[in-house]
Amino acid sequence: MPSGREFSMAGVMESVNQRTQLVGQNRLELLLFRLDGEQTYGINVFKVKEVLQCPVLTSIPGSSPVVCGVAHIRGGTIPILDLSLATGNAAIKNRQNRFVIITEYNIRVQGFLVHGVERIVNMNWEDIQPPPKGTGHGHFLTAVTQYQGQLVEIIDVEKILAEVSPVPEDVSQELISQGMALRAPELEIMIVDDSKIARNQIVKTLQRIGFKVVQFNDGRQAYEHLVALVADGIHPADQYPILVSDIEMPEMDGYTLTAEIRANPHLKDLFVVLHTSLSGVFNKAMVSKVGANDFLAKFQPDMLGQLVLARITGLGLKLPPTEGDV
Repeated sequence: MPSGREFSMAGVMESVNQRTQLVGQNRLELLLFRLDGEQTYGINVFKVKEVLQCPVLTSIPGSSPVVCGVAHIRGGTIPILDLSLATGNAAIKNRQNRFVIITEYNIRVQGFLVHGVERIVNMNWEDIQPPPKGTGHGHFLTAVTQYQGQLVEIIDVEKILAEVSPVPEDVSQELISQGMALRAPELEIMIVDDSKIARNQIVKTLQRIGFKVVQFNDGRQAYEHLVALVADGIHPADQYPILVSDIEMPEMDGYTLTAEIRANPHLKDLFVVLHTSLSGVFNKAMVSKVGANDFLAKFQPDMLGQLVLARITGLGLKLPPTEGDV
């Protein structure tokens, strides 16, 4: 069973050094909380900047009903979203007695209004599973786990943010032209991400530039695929000039996937980019620790496209000849 510790506001944010000890060990820490009901939910502590009692909120005319308002916190203005309402449940009442989890996703800071915050638990990613098919509100879940015999649901926050405040998904025409000049359609890019929304965003971006995309839902699926290629006599780095992986994933996280790739002599030369909604200086340190080649915060279509094209250009790949070249 995972070990847990009672929640305290002062204890939410641990030092960078303590957190980096989890890197490559396929572990994570979840902050457990409740919405409008008895169900327990979890959020990766890496994404949490602060937890505080709900501050005074200023309403925003014309905003989504999910947005309770904005709060002025430490010199900044932060939107506060009712996480219960965002997941199809009843709105949280008595806001002044509730809590706000301040998070950073996709280079944006926002707060999530929750009914109550309970504790932090240390978990193994192998104990985090994809949501079972057919669950009533699985539409909003990215994973589930068990803690002390109770189901803990992990919400697909990227999906909620995409619905409340969509990010631009357009790719510049210049990148599309570069992709065509490099004959991108003849190259496959490997994508690993458990969030359907995030995966679709990445796939659309790369397909618009012209690349073929092979996608997997978690690190374990991706690693098993790579090992199977080796067994078939295929050099994975020749098939995939770049592998773009999320960090937070059930079964095997992106850090562990990268560490496993580097430890395997048949895979160690793969070019790995960690592409994640987790942001902050400490993530760059972790990228270096596990041996990833680069790090990119979600979701910036042009930056993703530029990174992939720069990798292809730097490779100096000898592409298969077209009919006109023969």
